[in-house]
Amino acid sequence: SLSQNYPNPFNPTTKIRFSIMSSPLVLGGDLIQLKVYDLMGREVETLVNEKLSPGTYSVDWNASAYPSGVYFYRLQTGSFTETKRMLMIK
Repeated sequence: SLSQNYPNPFNPTTKIRFSIMSSPLVLGGDLIQLKVYDLMGREVETLVNEKLSPGTYSVDWNASAYPSGVYFYRLQTGSFTETKRMLMIK
């Protein structure tokens, strides 16, 4: 599952939490990808790209190098994908 980032709107850092459930088909953890996209759908940054064991995780994103605006972050693992929206205001 993917939680809403906090704070939202943010300037310039925000925290993104997500939880990984156990998968009986995968030993050693699933490949987890957490990526940030701009409003045009272009990938801005990859925050997570590794195998993770079941549990709850938190990632900080420092967007000080990017302009104000709407961004999307997407969690993808196996057949699960979830996307949420966030707003950065400088």
